[in-house]
Amino acid sequence: MITEIGIVAGDIWHYLDQHTEAMLSEITTGIDKPRDNVMMSLGWLAREGHVILQQAGSDYKVTLRKNV
Repeated sequence: MITEIGIVAGDIWHYLDQHTEAMLSEITTGIDKPRDNVMMSLGWLAREGHVILQQAGSDYKVTLRKNV
């Protein structure tokens, strides 16, 4: 499972590298991975300081921090 989280985190990072920011729902659709895996991977990226999460209604805006 740890390997899958890392792979999905890489997919998210590459998606955000192309879009800079996106809604969580867009990321889940854009990388075509299960929402649970996306959530775990985003948690990892946020903990490491690679992304910023901001609540936007019932969704979340995810922004890539490129200077990390």
